[in-house]
Amino acid sequence: MNLLKSLFAISTMTLLSRILGFTRDTVVAYIFGAGIMTDAFFIAFKLPNLLRRIFAEGALTQAFIPILIEYKNKKDNEATRLFIAYISGLLTLILTLITLLGIIIAPWIIIITAPGFINNPDKLAITSKLLRITCPYILLISLSSLSGAILNTWNRFSVPAFTPAFLNISIINFALFFTSYFHPPIIALAWAVIVGGILQLIYQLPYLKSIGMLVLPRINLYNSNVRKVIHNMIPAILGVSINQVSLIINTIFASFLISGSISWLYYADRLIELPCGVLGAAISTILLPSLAKSFSDGNYKEYSYLIDWGIRLCFLFVLPSMVALAILAKPLTVVLFQYGNFTSLDSSMTEKALIAYSIGLIGLIMVKVLVPAFYSQQNIKTPVKIALITFILTQLMNFVFIGPFKHIGLSLSISLGAYFNAGLLYWQLRKKGILKLQSGWSFFLIQLFIAIVVMIAILLIILHIMPSWELGNMGSRLLRLFMVCIIGAISYFLTLNLLGLRLKDFSNTNKYSS
Repeated sequence: MNLLKSLFAISTMTLLSRILGFTRDTVVAYIFGAGIMTDAFFIAFKLPNLLRRIFAEGALTQAFIPILIEYKNKKDNEATRLFIAYISGLLTLILTLITLLGIIIAPWIIIITAPGFINNPDKLAITSKLLRITCPYILLISLSSLSGAILNTWNRFSVPAFTPAFLNISIINFALFFTSYFHPPIIALAWAVIVGGILQLIYQLPYLKSIGMLVLPRINLYNSNVRKVIHNMIPAILGVSINQVSLIINTIFASFLISGSISWLYYADRLIELPCGVLGAAISTILLPSLAKSFSDGNYKEYSYLIDWGIRLCFLFVLPSMVALAILAKPLTVVLFQYGNFTSLDSSMTEKALIAYSIGLIGLIMVKVLVPAFYSQQNIKTPVKIALITFILTQLMNFVFIGPFKHIGLSLSISLGAYFNAGLLYWQLRKKGILKLQSGWSFFLIQLFIAIVVMIAILLIILHIMPSWELGNMGSRLLRLFMVCIIGAISYFLTLNLLGLRLKDFSNTNKYSS
């Protein structure tokens, strides 16, 4: 299978979804600005998302896909369907209980995750109300993520990649047309999350049916492979939870800063999530099933080659993205968010957080590329231990950075922690002999360096002659920003082409196929 072609398919669908996501954030910023109400919504929306990443996209997927690959390759369809039914039943049971508990103890959850809200009873009350509404999203999006994991295993990558678009469409419509029906208007966004979760799940069901894997959830905790998934999930939950707890602690720190800090970090995070989703998540998505198959087949040369391929793609696409994000931080925040109630101060504060995040982009995405190498072997413990060490280091940096740098220090600690995490993962892969880099890395890095220098020079020249980004309506601003991004990308890839590096060189991922 041509994984580069699959990567572009996922990246394209993800990019379309992310564009809708930026449209969503622009609409929300225009209507609500950055203040008490948006801080409340982002807290209420973040918590279900954190649990989704822990139980569905994180622990369950990591423990589930390698075993599902074995079923798909070595057992019949009926056995595979039954296994999927048992896993979906387990997920439904656990998350229904968590959802009900979240609704009941919502105020206490807010007090723990955003203790700075305690001094503002109105802010605490509205955040608790929003959380109660959004709690069922945990179950909906987790079942949707499970459906996506199954489709990815059958190489239907584009469908799960586009699924998040439905959440963005729902929030955009509710923000534009239904806010007048709710009091306060921010409540409309919470209900939009629920509608979006329903749409995301329903959209994937026909595709599951087309591959014969649409099943009703069933409970069977005695099945040996279900127990194996549960056994692997326990350390995986710990590992994913560490990352998510780190984000919660960042929110706790930010809740003690001036109002708007949580929103500034949110908008900066949304911008950094574009390359993380389009590139990092896409590479990770296609690597895990492929690595699991190579390892299951005993084809260790192909296994090592695939990891090397993922790392090279990471450097090829992420290094220029990291540099471009830092250079274009101001144009991005002004063009995408500075409208209506989102002020120039909000834009400036978001820009600074974005620059701090961009510093760690290569580390953040390298983690997404390297972790599947462990999970494909059902080795959960090693990345968990590394994540725990990284967590401790990140929190120490938070204490050091938050004083002088405020909210910017919180994003900077995540960036530096990501490099530490990626470095330890890479060291472990080399130490255990799992990864042996292919030849040509030195020349490859020289090619990238020259191309990035050319791109930087061209971007700086263009920005120097561009009029102020605050001028013009949204359409004209977006057009200018799009042109700048396109010119920067063309200069980078054209230079690489002149230096002899072409994308088609990355298509041969079957070099060591059995």
